[in-house]
Amino acid sequence: MAIANPDPALPTSTRVAIIGAGPAGLLLGQLLTVAGIDNVIIEQRSPEYVLGRIRAGILESVTVDALTRAGVSARLRERGLVHHGIELSYGGARRRIDLHALTGRSVTVYGQTDVTRDLMQARMDAGMPTVYEAQDVSLHDFDGDRPAVRYRHGGADHTLLCDYIAGCDGFHGVSRASVPDSAKRIFERVYPFGWLGVLADTPPVSDELIYASHARGFALCSMRSMTRSRYYVQVPSDESAGEWSDARFWDELRSRLDPEAAERLVTGPSIEKSIAPLRSFVCEPMRFGRLFLAGDAAHIVPPTGAKGLNLAVSDVLHLADGLICRYHEGDTRELDAYSEKCLRRVWRAERFSWWMTSLLHRFPDADDFGHRIQQAELDYLLGSEAASRSLAENYTGLPYEGRAPVAA
Repeated sequence: MAIANPDPALPTSTRVAIIGAGPAGLLLGQLLTVAGIDNVIIEQRSPEYVLGRIRAGILESVTVDALTRAGVSARLRERGLVHHGIELSYGGARRRIDLHALTGRSVTVYGQTDVTRDLMQARMDAGMPTVYEAQDVSLHDFDGDRPAVRYRHGGADHTLLCDYIAGCDGFHGVSRASVPDSAKRIFERVYPFGWLGVLADTPPVSDELIYASHARGFALCSMRSMTRSRYYVQVPSDESAGEWSDARFWDELRSRLDPEAAERLVTGPSIEKSIAPLRSFVCEPMRFGRLFLAGDAAHIVPPTGAKGLNLAVSDVLHLADGLICRYHEGDTRELDAYSEKCLRRVWRAERFSWWMTSLLHRFPDADDFGHRIQQAELDYLLGSEAASRSLAENYTGLPYEGRAPVAA
């Protein structure tokens, strides 16, 4: 795709102003565009920067269905890797959890960068306005009837009037920060470790993801395609990626895998290497007047459960359906229920991601009792069909609770 930064003639009004051109903002814009609802996306970064962000890529069926509904699933269907199971490495051996046999559902491996690229292309093809490299973005009057977004672009000040604002600009964005502290409640847990991730043009070590619990720490073997792999190892939170040579990373990863996987591991030069901190974070509520938070602007989950992008998509589905009901039917009940419905799913995903993180990682303050509890939990999980089914149900994604709007 040729990256473009089109001048959208800087519209002065729209129905929905979307802050952030990541996958959440772009998907919301595409769903609204398909439904005939005007929208403008305001993004502080360049399109190249947005596409350059390396993120996860395990898609639930709800997410695949949402991208299909948005008309952007052609490359996903062609290139995505459908996985019917995952493998847990523990005690020097691997055991498979058959997601499809336990739930009838599967997941699809398709990188978030690819999702973003597909959505960018669809928006360009539709000629919908996106303002990239907007500076000094600020939100105003979202507690009234006519919100506004102000920003600088091309050396001039601009104001975008709208009916609603969708804050899809991530954890560090302006949307949540615009809400007074007295109006929101924050729940947070910061973990004492991070994930050191390496992207490499090497064949994956396994056809399915391997989650490894080891005395040296957690490891994950993932992939972007059958020729590009993504690997992670748990490291202390104060580590720097610059301290890790490729050789040191591959040696550490190999030490945490079972002997068969360690023998099959193909190494190579890293394309990208970075450390992602782990945290659980929720902002309540997710609606403030005519401002709606979605995705990382409202919640963060540890990546262990593969829920981050999928949660953002379910938020966007609720918001898109609420806005479609509002404009097509004159019914605001779905919008009014937005925060409650989203948070119900958010907290279930937070619980699952916290549980997976606690199950598979080594905590620096854990004692021998804690280690034995981890071992017992893993033994129970791998020996009980009911426990395995619970993991599979959560991993493949809980059902979407929204109401499909009536077509216009």
